[in-house]
Amino acid sequence: MRQKLQNIVRGDVLEGQKDHCTAIRNLLCQSFGSNPTIKKEFESRSIVKEEQARFIKAYAEDKRLWMQSLPAGSQYLTEGGESKIYLAPDQLHVIKNNDAVYYATWLEYFNSLVIHNLLFPNTAYELVGFTMGKEGELRAVVLQRFIEGEQADLADIKDHLIFNGFAHTKRQDYFNTEFGLILEDMHDENVIARNDVLFFIDTVFYITERK
Repeated sequence: MRQKLQNIVRGDVLEGQKDHCTAIRNLLCQSFGSNPTIKKEFESRSIVKEEQARFIKAYAEDKRLWMQSLPAGSQYLTEGGESKIYLAPDQLHVIKNNDAVYYATWLEYFNSLVIHNLLFPNTAYELVGFTMGKEGELRAVVLQRFIEGEQADLADIKDHLIFNGFAHTKRQDYFNTEFGLILEDMHDENVIARNDVLFFIDTVFYITERK
């Protein structure tokens, strides 16, 4: 796991994994480079993000990942800053329709998904496809296990993350010095507790430096 995380942070292509999240992340690394975005560069990266969106749309159409609509029977639940959330037709998963607004580039979004899947496999994301939003924006459609439980206690979240190498920085944000990873907004609505187990259902990772 540590080696895989190191490879993600370095911007290396991840070998031996065939899931769509990793495949698109690898293609974006190869086609656009993998330098992380610092805060002051966020707006200037918008052109790169648009180029990546066109690249992804073409890829999705070629690989039959382009969706005209969500799966029939999907039930709208709620929405947050970047995702509209639906109960999947099997009622065992949720569908997140995400515009990656929190990320400067689509590569950063997919890096975050791949890191999440590595660190929190019990709530891993599966890429279903891509669709177009009402404003013409690209949106990723991902599937995640539906977890029923209670909002986690903030102290338990903090203890868990510190035990796993993330230092608390401010509010509900954390930083991993070894890998240069920021993990933001780990409040109690983004982590569910069930039978003394924490399920991280909504994470935002940023790579800040190369190791």
